[in-house]
Amino acid sequence: MKLNQKNKKMTEIKSKKIIINNSSCEDIFIFISNLNNFKKLMPEQIINWKSTKNTCSFTIKEMADIGIRIFETTPYSEVIIIPDGKVPFDFNIICYIKSNKDNECSFQLILNAELNSMFEIIAKKPLTNFVNILVQNLKKVKEEDALTTVNNTIS
Repeated sequence: MKLNQKNKKMTEIKSKKIIINNSSCEDIFIFISNLNNFKKLMPEQIINWKSTKNTCSFTIKEMADIGIRIFETTPYSEVIIIPDGKVPFDFNIICYIKSNKDNECSFQLILNAELNSMFEIIAKKPLTNFVNILVQNLKKVKEEDALTTVNNTIS
């Protein structure tokens, strides 16, 4: 568990670490640093999407309204996202980007959430699924983009 700014215990939920082929860390960082792009990563249960480069809000169907914003970035390696507005619980999302070799990088999301013990039992599995969907969709989107670019170059 981590501590948030108020020294409260935070539950740490890690996505799977993925390898994204044919994309540089710079490409991934630029994509993730623009919250307009997050719509491409979201599961189908997300509705009422609104976004700018630095903020977005959405509804998880039949559950909650969520707002997030970019809090801090470290070029090509880290993006920190925090709540924006009223949310059901305090959290932050840290996006880690690491170069493995030319045109390949690893990516992982860590969601730190302030969940009481009862809510943690209920929410941990859906939140784990959520962060895994985001990273899997990022891999899919970026590798499809790279394939499209290669095919357009060959044509």
